[in-house]
Amino acid sequence: MIDSILSRAPVFLLVYVRCFAMLLTLPLFSMRSVSRIVKIALAGYMAFFIFSTLDFSAYKDFYNPDGAFSIYYILVLAGEGLIGVVLGFYITIIFGAFSTAGQFTAFQMGFSAASTYDSLAQVENPLMGQFFNFMAIYIFIQCQWFQRLFLGGLVTSFKSLNAFSVVTNNEHFVKFMLSGLTKLFADALVISLPLMGTLLLISVCTGLLSKAAPQMNLLSEGFPIMILVSFYLIATLLPYMCDFFINSFVKGFGFLETLFTRISGGIK
Repeated sequence: MIDSILSRAPVFLLVYVRCFAMLLTLPLFSMRSVSRIVKIALAGYMAFFIFSTLDFSAYKDFYNPDGAFSIYYILVLAGEGLIGVVLGFYITIIFGAFSTAGQFTAFQMGFSAASTYDSLAQVENPLMGQFFNFMAIYIFIQCQWFQRLFLGGLVTSFKSLNAFSVVTNNEHFVKFMLSGLTKLFADALVISLPLMGTLLLISVCTGLLSKAAPQMNLLSEGFPIMILVSFYLIATLLPYMCDFFINSFVKGFGFLETLFTRISGGIK
């Protein structure tokens, strides 16, 4: 196996670049707290096991037994890295829906000012956004979606996608990313809509009571009420949110499989 890798080291490098690019953009692994040495070693570990199962006949024009490559090899290498970035970024979009839902909820319940640094998203994120993010990460690990992504999605991408398919089928990639961004906001609204709707009704009722009884200081009492109601609704709706998170991952991986099917049908 080692001799086969050494004899086709440039082709092995193509596999490694895609794995490493995906790890750099994948949630949890893209955190700065994860050592870069660990990312490099894990990408090499993944490439080692994937390399022996793949057929790289599409790259035969860039490789010969003498080890000579054409000038287009660097472009092919960049294309493999781009495919890895697209795969990791799409998974990041799915997690971004949960973080966005938390931001919507935090703004409505008065927690928008309580923002801290989110090591997962690497941005300032309200506390509710981090809560939904950590819950999504837990579900992602608990349901073994990382194993499905590495063993299923990544291996399937090597069988369906290459640097040439990115160029010849770029319209599929554009539609794929745009639909992912649309799905981000749609899922965020679906997650946060029950909380936002209930808190909006509370705000309306508080405003009507303040007009009916101006002597009552309902503004200072409204925030504790909204916070208590929000946590009660989150505790009540948590099982349904978990089911929705799982369905979001299932649909996201289904879109990836659809993309692979369309692209593989276009490869000659």
